[in-house]
Amino acid sequence: MSRQQAGEKGGKATARNHDQEFFEEIGQKGGEATSRNHDQEFYQEIGQKGGEQTSKNHDQEFYEEIGRKGGETTSQNHDQDFYEEIGRKGGEATSRNHDQEFYEEIGEKGGKARSRSRDNNNNN
Repeated sequence: MSRQQAGEKGGKATARNHDQEFFEEIGQKGGEATSRNHDQEFYQEIGQKGGEQTSKNHDQEFYEEIGRKGGETTSQNHDQDFYEEIGRKGGEATSRNHDQEFYEEIGEKGGKARSRSRDNNNNN
C-alpha cells in the first residue's frame, strides 16, 4: 500500500469516526497554534500567494459570482446598524487618508456623471 493510499484510508476512517464538532475543534486549535507561531508578515505573504494563484485559475465571472454570493450572505446576516457603522468607519478612514483636492475631484466627477445621466434621460 502506498503512502497516499494509507493516508486516504486513514482519512476515511477518521471521517467515519468523528462528527463535525470534532473537526471544528481541531481546526480551531490548529488555527490558534498557527497564529501563535507566525507573525503578520507570514499571513500577508501566504495571502499574497493565495491571491496570485487564485487569479491565475479564475476569470472575471468567478469573481463576480463570489462577490454576489458574499453580498447576499452579508445582507442576510446584518441589519441597517451594521451598514451604518461600516459606512461611518469607511468615511472616517477616507477623510484621514485624503485631502481637500481629492474631495473636489470626486465631486466634479460625480457632478459630470449626474449631468450626463440627466441628459441621456432627457434624450430618451
